[in-house]
Amino acid sequence: MTASTGQGPTERRRLMAILAHPDDESLGFGGVLAKYAAEGVATTVVTATRGQQGWAGDPRGRPDALALGRLREAELRAATQALGVHDLVILDYQDGALAHADPEEATSVLVTLLRRLRPDVVVTFGPDGAYGHPDHIAISQLATAAVCAASDSAYRDPQRLAPHSVAKLYYLAITATLAAGYEALFGELAIVIDGTVRRQVIWPDWAVTTHLDTSAHWAAVVRAVACHASQLPRELRLAELPPETHRQLWGRQCFYRAMSRVSGGRQRETDLFAGVAAGGDGGAER
Repeated sequence: MTASTGQGPTERRRLMAILAHPDDESLGFGGVLAKYAAEGVATTVVTATRGQQGWAGDPRGRPDALALGRLREAELRAATQALGVHDLVILDYQDGALAHADPEEATSVLVTLLRRLRPDVVVTFGPDGAYGHPDHIAISQLATAAVCAASDSAYRDPQRLAPHSVAKLYYLAITATLAAGYEALFGELAIVIDGTVRRQVIWPDWAVTTHLDTSAHWAAVVRAVACHASQLPRELRLAELPPETHRQLWGRQCFYRAMSRVSGGRQRETDLFAGVAAGGDGGAER
């Protein structure tokens, strides 16, 4: 496990993204991370693997798994810096095999991080894994289990830290507009698992609880995405795309509020921290 800089002031609001691979933080969550980092929120990215299996370049030039993991870790560090992320934690699970990780051990690792860093809000993939990716599905399940376990005083993590109750847990929600924009840029997002083709899962508008305006931060997201050169199509020239295309791709993020101790109902949210008091250990505003 590796981490970057230390924790921020306890009075700041705290956001943690629990993800599977390098590039998830930029392609999936870049807007929300850049937005809240710019607003002074203490942001943490937890990445479960080093992406040792992902390669978009010429197959003849593919590095071995160890070298590729090092390359993608370097890309991840550059990308989180571009987004303004405060803390980066990289775990040692294997890309493509996260679904086979020991769930008790992985949950314990995440519980320790939650109790140590004490985020108010956690974001991760939904149970659909965005497009059915098994690693995304696994990290959704592990993150959800860890959020529940972290608040349980009967649960003993290895460091025996004090319980912590996250105020809100959110799942990434892909809308039809966003899905069309991604496929126009990157091609069809699909993966074959157990002989079945899995594609992007589109959330109906009524199921999206939270719409975030991240249009002021699209440039930071583009810089972060560009850091993941090993994952981008060779013909893609991000810098040559018009600003309006970038705004459409990175200017809005949508989420499903999977769990909340401070809010509810059908009213559409525009802020992940609505109802959350700064430095209040996930408590409600008073």
